[in-house]
Amino acid sequence: MRPLQAFGVALGVCSIAGTCILYVTKSTAQSVKESPAQAESNASPIYGVTIPAGYRDWRLISVKRLTGAEGKLRQLRAQLGNDLAITAFRARTLPFPDGTIIAALHWSEASSDVDNQVLASGFPGAALESSFAGSPVNVQFMVKNSKKYAASGGWGYGDFKSGTPGDEALHKTCFPCHEPAKDRDYVFTHYAPTP
Repeated sequence: MRPLQAFGVALGVCSIAGTCILYVTKSTAQSVKESPAQAESNASPIYGVTIPAGYRDWRLISVKRLTGAEGKLRQLRAQLGNDLAITAFRARTLPFPDGTIIAALHWSEASSDVDNQVLASGFPGAALESSFAGSPVNVQFMVKNSKKYAASGGWGYGDFKSGTPGDEALHKTCFPCHEPAKDRDYVFTHYAPTP
């Protein structure tokens, strides 16, 4: 095969491959889009908040432990923030800017017998105990949009379990729960200091 023919064949193969890649990319992008009915069914009632893509890659704001109901409720919680949230927390900016999103991930607290054994042998007599995030409980989101959510202090709320939003009755409790934190722009979470 002469060099010019080889170049032509290579160019043809690249052209076909490029067309296939564009088709696959376009098909994939279209399949990710939801129909209006699907998007609505995945949105929280009242506020229309959906689960933001990639939120598990956001940065840590803080961690918490929640206990109650005579020891029956034991949860570990992590709050994550998008870039706007992290910038606002670090600068102590209040009110939070529109576009801020805070995610709260909740798990049942589980104890770790293996860790406890290691701690007991490494630190005898210290009575140290370890726990970790066990089964998932839910994930909640606060989305700042001062115009859209003016009636709820500028925040929209979403509470999801296994990707499904809670019902309207549950979402009616969101803003009243956050009202006591009005002086902190309705946010309970404090930015955890760097160790």
